[in-house]
Amino acid sequence: MATHRSDTPLYRRLARQLQERIDAGTYPAGSRLPSEPELSADFGVNRLTVRQAVAELERAAVLEIRRGVGTFVRPPAVRVSITVDPRSQRFDLGSVHRALPLDTALPSGTALPEGTAGVVEGDGETVVAAPAVGGSAEDDEAARQLGRTTGELSRVDTVIRIGGRPRVANSYWVPTRPLPAELQRPGRPGNMVLALAGAAGVELEYDWRAFGAIGADLADAELLGVPPGTPLLVREGVSCTPDGTPALYVRRRIDGSSARFVLHYREPGGTDGGTDRGTDGAGGSGPAE
Repeated sequence: MATHRSDTPLYRRLARQLQERIDAGTYPAGSRLPSEPELSADFGVNRLTVRQAVAELERAAVLEIRRGVGTFVRPPAVRVSITVDPRSQRFDLGSVHRALPLDTALPSGTALPEGTAGVVEGDGETVVAAPAVGGSAEDDEAARQLGRTTGELSRVDTVIRIGGRPRVANSYWVPTRPLPAELQRPGRPGNMVLALAGAAGVELEYDWRAFGAIGADLADAELLGVPPGTPLLVREGVSCTPDGTPALYVRRRIDGSSARFVLHYREPGGTDGGTDRGTDGAGGSGPAE
């Protein structure tokens, strides 16, 4: 059992005790937590302290409060590993193929092929909207990265579902106007990178990718089903044609509790693929996959 400092607020000490019970299986995943009066009597604290402790664990995504129903223990977060090979990943095939055995959404009633364990009906990438490109900060950044004006760009927003829940919100900008109506249809399934490349008649290669983090705004929070302010991983960058012409700017926002990026630096068989110079190669020539 963890040692609690005497200067730690009482509600936080209670939250840690509740966490210890959850970790020990006293309150298993999916179970309903005892009521406020029951917890108050069990731990010898007032109901306000219980309420604060429960709120603390809700913010930590340990508990889920269902108004009028009760408070429930969330299942442990299952993270999807998205493999990024900085040595050999050159062609931009989109991110769906890295996280899913399939690169299209599964229609209702589709039988799952062998080897698709963990994939459920509806998984994959689907179109959410095709908003007009205007004066937002994201639109302006896309225009700057592609060397175009906002008036020359089209935008498509999608969501990627994995394991039956939305995990990644995506926005794509391309210097193609107008886009085929089918690519803009809300609910359209399929890998958007490949679709956009096909519509433009080009092959896309990675130019650069960068990683960052933000708090979910209201739109992304609603799309991903997370509270506003939830930490999101951001993966953004430019893909180009083989001659180096910028042809796609993408910005992905990923629920940080459910995904991670894995970069492999060694060749299969143990051959060293890169020398560790500290801080992930700080001082290098620029971002890479």
